[in-house]
Amino acid sequence: MAKAVVIGSGIGGIAAAIRLAVKGYAVTVLEANASFGGKMTQFTLPGGYRFDAGPSLFTLPQLVDDLFTLAGRAPQAYFRYQRLPIVTQYFWPDGTRLTAHASADAFAREVEAKLGIPADQLHRHLQKVARLYHATANTFLHKSLHKLDTYLSPDVLKTLPALPELGLTTTMHAANAKAFSDPRLIQLLDRYATYNGSDPYQAPGTLNLIPHLEFNIGAFYPEGGIYAIAESLVKLAEELGVEFRYNETVQEIMVLGTRATGVRTGQGTYSAEVVVSNMDVVPTYRKLLPNQPAPERTLQQPRSSSALIYYWGISRTFPELDLHNIFFSQNYQQEFEHIFQKGSVAEDPTVYVNITSKLTPQDAPTGHENWFVMVNVPHNAGQNWDELIRQTRQSVLRKVSHSLGTDIASLITVEKIWDPRGIEADTSSFAGALYGSSSNNRMAAFLRHPNFTSKLKGLYFVGGSVHPGGGIPLCLLSAKIAADLVPPVAAPAQT
Repeated sequence: MAKAVVIGSGIGGIAAAIRLAVKGYAVTVLEANASFGGKMTQFTLPGGYRFDAGPSLFTLPQLVDDLFTLAGRAPQAYFRYQRLPIVTQYFWPDGTRLTAHASADAFAREVEAKLGIPADQLHRHLQKVARLYHATANTFLHKSLHKLDTYLSPDVLKTLPALPELGLTTTMHAANAKAFSDPRLIQLLDRYATYNGSDPYQAPGTLNLIPHLEFNIGAFYPEGGIYAIAESLVKLAEELGVEFRYNETVQEIMVLGTRATGVRTGQGTYSAEVVVSNMDVVPTYRKLLPNQPAPERTLQQPRSSSALIYYWGISRTFPELDLHNIFFSQNYQQEFEHIFQKGSVAEDPTVYVNITSKLTPQDAPTGHENWFVMVNVPHNAGQNWDELIRQTRQSVLRKVSHSLGTDIASLITVEKIWDPRGIEADTSSFAGALYGSSSNNRMAAFLRHPNFTSKLKGLYFVGGSVHPGGGIPLCLLSAKIAADLVPPVAAPAQT
């Protein structure tokens, strides 16, 4: 059999391994850590608290289902999920609380009731976003932006008329401020820039398509938490013959002439016709291809934001909270200036709290909750993270305690912290940036590394640092794009 090697078992690497196995390749996945998942791992803390370490939001579940269907399996036999009736609970400093229902109509009515924005106005906005998404997704998300065939596709005929409305020449914030007058709704819509680690005051208005995924399609929750996505896909991959080798760090991508021929690890070499890197594209070139010319313009694009996460066991329950909760800052623009211009954390950051025990009660002891508390922060550039962790923890506790009218600090029974240094060390994400490069300019999508390289045949790239970007859905699409570029296994010669 033709062989393929996948470097890294993040969600993009797992999906690529499945697609290559279905194509007929004998696939080996090499993972430096002790288990699979990349950022999509899980852990427990003393007292009986389980946490998903990284991603917490799940949209476009059909992209997971597609992998089981592709392999001839029934998705429900491996992986189940539910559509959330409530996407997020929002809290503002002025005391406003808003429930973002998953239904676009219900969300619009809630915005009208709480913020005074006519429901019809928001509903028309979400209908426009849906129309633009359907006109452009097949071109910009499902195909390579670096292949001529993409621009000769019939899908382009749907995309071209939509281009003037995409907001390519304005920012997310400017577009939202033009569409709505209430600063709270503008802030709510601006926050979707953080879904790919960007700044709404710099990122193009194109990113305003992101809310379509939640309000027109839906947000979902897998049975057992986000880790169940990786767990179920690894089970499928192993059934297809994929071999996972853990605690085995790839040290070099082997090259002969203009072709990648396999990889070398501390345990040996693996020859392969196809090599797929699920590693961040920067260390892929710097560490694994040190003697090959690197695409410097791409590698030097500004980094996305990172995250500072506090995992807390909380010794009571909060009925007013849901799976996803946002406590907004007073000055959003100042918050992003700190992240992207000052390389620091504002005194009043927006706080995200994810509580999986709301839907998976066994994730926390009875009467307790497991809080995943995240603040968007800059990538690691040598800041004094110990001090920033201390200061930010105080800010978070002050904000959330005030909003909920409870001293949260007194309820914390156990704590773990993950900061940009740890994210970089644990996942090989360059500088701890969660999404590779940011999308803080209108050409950012075209400056992301493609899913292949024209310099080396047989080498492909998947994951959040390459096209089409970070987050679970886009990482899954990166695997589809890359696998579609891999030639099928040649049929054995007839005798």
